[in-house]
Amino acid sequence: MLIRSELVSPPIVSLDHVWKRYPNGTQALSDICLRIPGGDFVFLVGPSGAGKSTLVRLLIREERPSQGRVWVDGLEVGRLPRRQLPRLRRQVGLVFQDFKLLPRLSAVENVAFALRVSGESRRTVRARCRAALEAVGLWEARDRYPCELSGGEQQRVAIARALVHGPRLLVADEPTGNLDPATAWEVMQALLAINAAGTTVLMATHNRDIVDLMRRRVVALDRGRVVRDQRAGRYDAAPQVFALRS
Repeated sequence: MLIRSELVSPPIVSLDHVWKRYPNGTQALSDICLRIPGGDFVFLVGPSGAGKSTLVRLLIREERPSQGRVWVDGLEVGRLPRRQLPRLRRQVGLVFQDFKLLPRLSAVENVAFALRVSGESRRTVRARCRAALEAVGLWEARDRYPCELSGGEQQRVAIARALVHGPRLLVADEPTGNLDPATAWEVMQALLAINAAGTTVLMATHNRDIVDLMRRRVVALDRGRVVRDQRAGRYDAAPQVFALRS
């Protein structure tokens, strides 16, 4: 009798021996191997210059690897022809430190902007915008402009904008970097709810308190290399405890 082996779904993100060198000679990433399964929540940590931003740029094809292969949701990103980049950008939601909201558009108009540019129907735009703003708790503030919103609210609008295409992966690059601790936790609650609903989240951050309290998977970079990949991790490696001899 033939027994079929159990099928394992491919990871949302896969980096296979990825290197990145810039024309000026800077070695930004060195032999990165990383797998992120669907539904995971991953913190990407490390000092400035460790390679976090370069890794994020590779995932959205703002950069190509010098060597190795980068896969995002079944697409080999480094080899994508330019005509397929819009498809990739729809599959990956992006959230930045500085919000990048259009100041003359209301919250709902900011969220709807990309949908309208891509030619979606009015009914689809309304339904998706409502779902995205409700997911971050801001549907009631939909007609307010960025200048009328707090920093945390602006960031949650930016998260809603990233969600409106229904991406399977959300990449957040320092999303709490400009926020006070209480407001940062509001944003984290929104990201946790999104992850609980099934979206994979990769968050690059310097916020030690959030990483240590949340105890999710932590991937640490240093000088372009993965130096730690830890479940229920902390921002820094846990100190070793030595037994004292009597």
